[in-house]
Amino acid sequence: MKLISIAEIKFIAFRLAQELMSHNEPIPAFKTRFPNILESCVAAPFQSFEKKPLYRGLLGKAAVLFYLMIKNHPFQNGNKRIAITALLVLLHKNKKWLKVDTKELYNFAVWVAESPAKLKDSVIKGIQDFLQIYLVDLK
Repeated sequence: MKLISIAEIKFIAFRLAQELMSHNEPIPAFKTRFPNILESCVAAPFQSFEKKPLYRGLLGKAAVLFYLMIKNHPFQNGNKRIAITALLVLLHKNKKWLKVDTKELYNFAVWVAESPAKLKDSVIKGIQDFLQIYLVDLK
């Protein structure tokens, strides 16, 4: 399984956003992120305990990455946008994609952001279910 790196997130979160975003939303410099939080969000899905992965398979890891990138708020601005893009990059690197309407994906990210923290496990399961419904193989 191919992982996503901090360098890739830096590229998609800032350089790509600055080049491609058409609306006037501030994009703070990457150095203003909360570094320990971002590194934790990226590392957590790939952790293991007693040589067993804590999160199973690509969907389990992708769901936790998406959840943490939204809920742990590693950036001053754009956490949902960056979480969606990081999710898509992780899937693409592993020859998968989401065939879903852009508005539906955004609304789903908002739902995750607004979910109560005490429902974390249920929300992560919901993310896995969402991904499973829309996941397609890249050709």
